[in-house]
Amino acid sequence: MKAIRVHQFGGPEVLKLEDVPKPEIGSGTVLVKVHAAGINPVDTYVRSGAYAAKPNLPYTPGKDAAGVVEGVGAGVGNVKIGDRVYVGDSITGTYAEYVLCEPTQVHRLPEKVTYSQGAAVNVPYATAYRALFQKAQGVAGETVLVHGATGGVGIAAVQLAKAAGFIIIGTGGTEEGRKLVKEQGAHHVLDHRAPEYLKQILDLTGGRGVDLILEMAAHANLGKDLTLLAKGGRVAVIGSRGPVEVNPRDMMSRDAAIIGVFLNSVSPKDLAGIHLALEAGLENGALRPVVRKELPLAEAALGHKLVMEPGSFGKIVLIP
Repeated sequence: MKAIRVHQFGGPEVLKLEDVPKPEIGSGTVLVKVHAAGINPVDTYVRSGAYAAKPNLPYTPGKDAAGVVEGVGAGVGNVKIGDRVYVGDSITGTYAEYVLCEPTQVHRLPEKVTYSQGAAVNVPYATAYRALFQKAQGVAGETVLVHGATGGVGIAAVQLAKAAGFIIIGTGGTEEGRKLVKEQGAHHVLDHRAPEYLKQILDLTGGRGVDLILEMAAHANLGKDLTLLAKGGRVAVIGSRGPVEVNPRDMMSRDAAIIGVFLNSVSPKDLAGIHLALEAGLENGALRPVVRKELPLAEAALGHKLVMEPGSFGKIVLIP
């Protein structure tokens, strides 16, 4: 089968399309024929060697995919051959024609959801759900600022917050991206490149501040975020590309909290709960993954470049 392989850490050029053996099904495993594989920013961090948890070389990248169950091993009871599924992590990596998974890594994909949309579910939606509900303990009626709402996690967060009854303020760096965020259900959408956008956020809350911030770029925004919080507010840090200076007094005076979000640390129980909620949201139409671009598997390097571009929106997927 065809798969993307990485033999050394480095730039996008280290992503090579190769012929590799098709994974063999063993006891307690599921083989999925991949129809689409999702690209996430974290994939680029791993590929570069900058990620804390480095895979053994060579490896096949990717945590997200969608396709059809090709085979099941002994002891697997949650899926059967022919089922449509989305993949949340795997044993062998998802940038490939076939992927081998543990049973807990495959989840039902409703007929109404395309394979490309299915490949946009796992990391973005699981991360957004984890941040919004399990870590920050958000509840209906609170005001949430999705700081950088045009990417995969941001769009997921807006849809999840809309379904749960939050008041949503989203930000984006491009007019096209802001239009998309508005279409997903945000009540207010601002340009985070505009000089007055911080004042606009406070004005929208009558000076009270927001209850919750989902932060995709803490290295640029965390210090400012703390000045936007209401009493008892929380910042859930989802992404950061470097250090940042903050004034602890801004947090102390608001009795506020900064919360880290790391999907790899989720307990099996919490992870199961996340995917049950996501499956329900996909089924009832509350969750509608947005696919920005489909690329052939051979163009994985281009996908890694595009996913890191400022102002990008929606999900980039690879088609084997």
